[in-house]
Amino acid sequence: MDFQLKTLGLAQAAAEKADVLVVLLHDDFKPAGNDGVSGLLAQARKAGDLKGKPGKLVAAYAAAGVSATRLVLCCAGDLSPAAVRSAVGAAVQAVKSSAPKKMVIAFAGDVGEQALHAAVLAVADASYVYTATLSKPEPRSLRQVVIGTPAAAGLQAAFDVARGTVRGIEFAKEWANRPGNHSTPTMLGEAAQSLARGPKLKVEVLGPREVAKLGMGAFMAVSQGSEQPLRFIVLRYQGAGKDVAPQVLVGKGITFDTGGVSLKPAADMDEMKFDMGGAASVLGVFRALGEIQPAINVVGLIPSCENMNDGRAVKPGDVVTSMDGQTIEILNTDAEGRLILCDALCYAKRFEPAAVIDIATLTGACVVALGGVRSGLFATDEALAQALQAAGDASQDLCWRLPLDDDYADGLKSRFADVANVGGRAGGAITAAKFLQRFTSAYPWAHLDIAGTAWKSGGAKGATGRPVGLLLSYLLAQAGQGAATAAPRKRARKTAAA
Repeated sequence: MDFQLKTLGLAQAAAEKADVLVVLLHDDFKPAGNDGVSGLLAQARKAGDLKGKPGKLVAAYAAAGVSATRLVLCCAGDLSPAAVRSAVGAAVQAVKSSAPKKMVIAFAGDVGEQALHAAVLAVADASYVYTATLSKPEPRSLRQVVIGTPAAAGLQAAFDVARGTVRGIEFAKEWANRPGNHSTPTMLGEAAQSLARGPKLKVEVLGPREVAKLGMGAFMAVSQGSEQPLRFIVLRYQGAGKDVAPQVLVGKGITFDTGGVSLKPAADMDEMKFDMGGAASVLGVFRALGEIQPAINVVGLIPSCENMNDGRAVKPGDVVTSMDGQTIEILNTDAEGRLILCDALCYAKRFEPAAVIDIATLTGACVVALGGVRSGLFATDEALAQALQAAGDASQDLCWRLPLDDDYADGLKSRFADVANVGGRAGGAITAAKFLQRFTSAYPWAHLDIAGTAWKSGGAKGATGRPVGLLLSYLLAQAGQGAATAAPRKRARKTAAA
């Protein structure tokens, strides 16, 4: 889908040839022109038809003085990002059945960068269609979207970021939506390698032999019950000087999760293909970085495997050893995400990072706590936590901070190993984070539990692409600080397997 930004007043918007013209209205906007759109706006406002919550709309067909076939006048409240997102989503849904190919979205009045960003993301989200495994796919009809504002020149940089963010979110959606047999660890590695064709990007994919050499015993234990070989994916984006410490993103890449010997219930198990939502979000971020090209260094680490059952599968009570030598008693094989992540978090140390953020569909307990509105945020560093919360607010990809009190770790004690991999049902999202924290003492660390936000069930079943927006907002804010305030690093490792 092609996005364009144009300077358009209402008269120019009315003259644009398109299948649909959507006009977004601020609550206080008063039309004053003589064009077809302004006249209809004045009549609708006089009749009281364009008042109320964002998303309320009036539609017209072949309106006089309007070149577009269909016209949609839509309330956008105070033009806040949330209001714009609701308005654009409602407008796209209203015209979806007519299969428009070109849409113009015009703001009636001045608009800020965040509202513009929200409009671009909302039209992409509302029109997205999954097609990868359909024999007779019906892809999105929308091919061209023009965003019009009275003063577009000063918004071009924000528009470019929004367009790149859409590319990243849709890349994440595509891979999280694919069935497990169309998204194996090997295929995920190939998807990562496809990104290396972009500028400033490098990708290395390690297999079982290299991972064994690194001593990633926890990661290998999870994979050993599957016929599909594991993959450890290392992505690097070099947008700043080599002496600038990178931000490291670690994404959980369980491409299908049966629960292992601690087998999950059959109902809704098909949705466990999205247990690589963290990995998908890391891939999406790198897809966007290749397009936006900010001045920052970023490393992506994706431990990827299946959690399956056969005679070799790890058993409850087994003890395994992590990359840094800690022993782990596996009390529940369905708490496998933290086992693959802990080795990746150990590996992250070699990059001497400015910060490490792991992203994982980790716990059902986080879904119970926060639902599908906010991702769970845990952090050992106040500045990092505040930066991520601010990024979530700015991108409308919200998170909520949860505690990391040491008392929560008591449930992870084991008589037979240094630590157990589960700590009971109470505070399950927190005890999972406390487990991961054991492997992060060398750097500022944050954990995003996206179990409730990466996927929608029911009639809207599918991946959301979250938290690509949050992560990009955070990274771009860090890039804006410049190299002078970025933490230097002593040296970089030459190869991932070194």
